[in-house]
Amino acid sequence: MQSKLPFGKKNYQWMIIGVVTLLLGFIIMSLDSSPHGFGFLGLTLGPIVVMAGFIMEIYAILHKPVK
Repeated sequence: MQSKLPFGKKNYQWMIIGVVTLLLGFIIMSLDSSPHGFGFLGLTLGPIVVMAGFIMEIYAILHKPVK
């Protein structure tokens, strides 16, 4: 039977992981105690984690589901 969903199960799993990674990155950036977020967490670690989340989302969208 053909599924009505546009993505497969793995696509949705990667999307959820990507969204959780994005949220984690933004939370990390908000935890920076330096003024205006100019410390290590706000300028380095947080944006790297957010970029990883966006890469996971792109992968989840472009990956073809296995039939």
